[in-house]
Amino acid sequence: MPVILITDFLFYILLAFLAGGIVHICRHPETARPWRKLVARRSASLSMVVMLVYLLVALLDSLHFRPLLETANITDGVTDGATDGATADDATAPRYASEVISVLDVLLEHLRINNEKTYSSPLATHAYVKELQNTERGVEQVYPRLQFGGAHLDKPDEQHASDVLKLAGVGFAKGLLVSAVFILLLSLILARARKCTLGHAVCVVTPFVSPRDRPDACAWGTIAFTACLIFVCVAVVAELSFKYHVFGTDKVGQDVLYQAIKSIRTAVLIGTLTTLTMLPLALLLGISAGYFLGWVDDVVQYIYTTLNAIPGILLIAAAILMMNLYIDQNQESFANTAERTDIRLFFLCLILGVTSWSGLCRLLRAETLKIKSFDYIAASRALGTGHFKVLLNHILPNVMHIVLITVALDFSGLVLTEAVLSYINIGVDPAMHSWGNMINVARLEMAREPVVWWSLGASLTFMFILVLCANLFADAVRDSLDPRATQKR
Repeated sequence: MPVILITDFLFYILLAFLAGGIVHICRHPETARPWRKLVARRSASLSMVVMLVYLLVALLDSLHFRPLLETANITDGVTDGATDGATADDATAPRYASEVISVLDVLLEHLRINNEKTYSSPLATHAYVKELQNTERGVEQVYPRLQFGGAHLDKPDEQHASDVLKLAGVGFAKGLLVSAVFILLLSLILARARKCTLGHAVCVVTPFVSPRDRPDACAWGTIAFTACLIFVCVAVVAELSFKYHVFGTDKVGQDVLYQAIKSIRTAVLIGTLTTLTMLPLALLLGISAGYFLGWVDDVVQYIYTTLNAIPGILLIAAAILMMNLYIDQNQESFANTAERTDIRLFFLCLILGVTSWSGLCRLLRAETLKIKSFDYIAASRALGTGHFKVLLNHILPNVMHIVLITVALDFSGLVLTEAVLSYINIGVDPAMHSWGNMINVARLEMAREPVVWWSLGASLTFMFILVLCANLFADAVRDSLDPRATQKR
């Protein structure tokens, strides 16, 4: 049974707007020109491919459903545990589990269900904590074998290293095979689009072609190289994950790699849904203040000045605590844990959006003041054009580069904000997977002896890659879309 949560629905809307924007850009050459310059940069192409992978994982994790349970068969109109008056239709009707899972959970089923008792280090065959067990020499404290990690090995001490290398080699070979198929398909598509030979298209997508010979070879080569590198890494990790816990397990034996991958959706939604909340306020108030001036400008400036005078972390903490109180007092309003954690994530995005729109509002107000002084605005008003048409046709298109640059720059900051808020227990629900919750749990694990470092390492690795790519892409967007930067170059 499909289940659409609030954040899922809003995420689908954002993806629809993104797809519509791409189609609009492709159909208008003038609009597409700066974006072609953007994609032609190595850093932008690399970061774009990585961010698309994160976006794909978030989309797969946003396709929720309740799995179908097996129905009991009726014999002579009576079933075990059936109540009086139950009919055959009632007993054979499809029944669904109360647990809500996603398509990503199905793909990572082996990581989700293969849990150990407690901690185990990455790619280990034995637990990280000693237990009392009966041995040939009596009762001793030993490191017990894991139930799933390396369970296929008869002599783990002798076979472990060679088995890991063998699985990694098989995954590497599979990754190279997928990469070769991808390059061939990309070359075929490019050859058909440009009406050139397949050999020429293969040369274009080769990552080591000199950009001086082919201006667009840099972009296509970077895209192909990044995609192939991702294919190889994913294949190696996937091959190892069926036999081992690649990033180890946590205190309750859950796979850390599974937690890190599941946290991707939380980070992406924090960065995108907060933007959905922030943009309407910033656009409406910022453009209105800069265009109409007078009392409108005074009211808008008073609002964001007052908002900026309140410490942001305290405002967010107060809103989160009030929301938690409402959720605790209305548990019956939520059918399952997924809805409860999702509504908290939605309100966190809403609160972050309400408290972070003032910076973009100021930029839009200043830019609108400058654009309003141009002659074509005065000419348009002299010809009788209404205020709404002036704002829609002249002001809004000329401030969109600021909006895009700000959104790209703020995305990485919002991802880090979620990690900080969850670290101090005012972020997403503790039952929801997030890098902030992983870091919060790792705070106590780092104080153990011996140190349990892999939960912190996995969360920081995934978060570092996303934030770094977001910053690189934001810098490229700023350089490509900012008119002043273009004039300087």
